[in-house]
Amino acid sequence: MAVHPYSPAGLDLPGYVPQRLSQLEIVGPYLGTSLFVLLAVWLLSGRCSRLSKVDRLLMCWWAFTGLTHLVVEGSFVFTPDFFSKENPSYFDESMKEYSKGDSRYVARDTATVTVEAITVLLEGPGSLLAFYAIASRKSYSHILQFTVCLGQLYGCIVYFATAYLDGFNFWASPFYFWAYFVGANSSWVVIPLLIARRSWKKICAAIHQTEKVKTK
Repeated sequence: MAVHPYSPAGLDLPGYVPQRLSQLEIVGPYLGTSLFVLLAVWLLSGRCSRLSKVDRLLMCWWAFTGLTHLVVEGSFVFTPDFFSKENPSYFDESMKEYSKGDSRYVARDTATVTVEAITVLLEGPGSLLAFYAIASRKSYSHILQFTVCLGQLYGCIVYFATAYLDGFNFWASPFYFWAYFVGANSSWVVIPLLIARRSWKKICAAIHQTEKVKTK
């Protein structure tokens, strides 16, 4: 059995196949594709004069996070043998790389798989629906954004809390802890908090305005 690079060292991974792509070969295409999606959405949304710059930025986020949930995290959820495949895909290799920051992925930890499955099935489609709702100026836009943000924040709380409760020893080195475990997940804490706060204010303002009209 091949020796794996994950922590703890005694982690049992039957049939493990060593990673073939380098970190640069994995992170580079991911960052490049992400930037392409963000730039494409920003430019295309600029053709609609009704959308503010904030709306366009939100569309960029919802497109990026929705595709990340469905494509990247979806590949993890629906490929339980990614670490032992003889002919791995790019996504199999990317999960091997990310697992250096959190070995619960390569170990198929049940809590982690469950959180990711919920994210893929609910928050992925919800994010793309939020993208559509903003572009189409739907009345449910802020309620939907607030709801999806709560789901993302809840997932992050469970993700970090279970890591702490299970021993907090799932990264191969401090670099992977800060780059992957903390850095790669921080956007799904900070940005949903900001969006939820904004949507909450918009919802409250709309309700307040409705109540004012009713009392006249």
